[in-house]
Amino acid sequence: MKPPAHEGRDRRGGRGQRAGRPAGRGGAGGATGGKTAQGMDLAGEPGHDSLTDVPGGVRLQKVLAAAGIGSRRHCEELIGEGRVEVDGEIVRRYGARVDPDHQVIKVDGRRIPSRQGLVYLALNKPAGVLTTMSDERGRPTISDFLGDRAERLFHVGRLDYDTEGLMLLTNDGELAHRLAHPRYGVAKTYLADVAGPLPRDLGRRLISGIELEDGTASADRFRVVEQAGSRALVEITLHEGRKHIVRRLLAEAGHPVSRLVRTQVGPVALGGLRPGSTRALTTREIGELYAAVGL
Repeated sequence: MKPPAHEGRDRRGGRGQRAGRPAGRGGAGGATGGKTAQGMDLAGEPGHDSLTDVPGGVRLQKVLAAAGIGSRRHCEELIGEGRVEVDGEIVRRYGARVDPDHQVIKVDGRRIPSRQGLVYLALNKPAGVLTTMSDERGRPTISDFLGDRAERLFHVGRLDYDTEGLMLLTNDGELAHRLAHPRYGVAKTYLADVAGPLPRDLGRRLISGIELEDGTASADRFRVVEQAGSRALVEITLHEGRKHIVRRLLAEAGHPVSRLVRTQVGPVALGGLRPGSTRALTTREIGELYAAVGL
């Protein structure tokens, strides 16, 4: 329910705030029984939250706007509609002050990148480029495509020297760690140019699992994109990240790879990004990555 126009809309932080009260865990929760200037109990009224304002915090609508959610006016509307959460609690006060560096803020159930200075990039890595930031032998590396950036970026996982396609880079260490960790099983999709012709049961065999020297490997999904004579283009999705796993899996199945392109990591797709180019991830993509690894 949207609060009446006369309640909680003072942009100077007047009515509806609890300035000066100590923050609970991460600046949230734990406070009840606050009162307005008229002595009305906010915690007991429908439509009001019990979130304690963080002393010196940033206004919630400003944090949302800075994260790319929309204009401050639009962000205020989202707050008033009950679509914004801070540390798991719906917040309806336009002037609520939060700590974007330590509190988890969600819009429509999806976490937003609220911390200042975080960078999230997609790179289309060309073939013949090393997945590293420097090489003592002077070979091309992914850093050659990032320009002069002040941030120290982590690459999420690796792509082989001869493999092309989507790589994610960020200075959000926790997200990068989870995306690369096998425990979270983030799916990755590839297009592979392989030797043909393809037997009709190839997809079933790949999904059932094929024994490699270091254990069984299997695909989550498989489809033939096109097939012509002795070559075929296939799409394969899997969630594990053993070294050269796609090439090894298809070679063991009898169809060695001549070209491999990663087209998707979790919810982020390569799309029309040109080789050697980068783009910033959208707020939606970042929220979906958080969700994919339980953040």
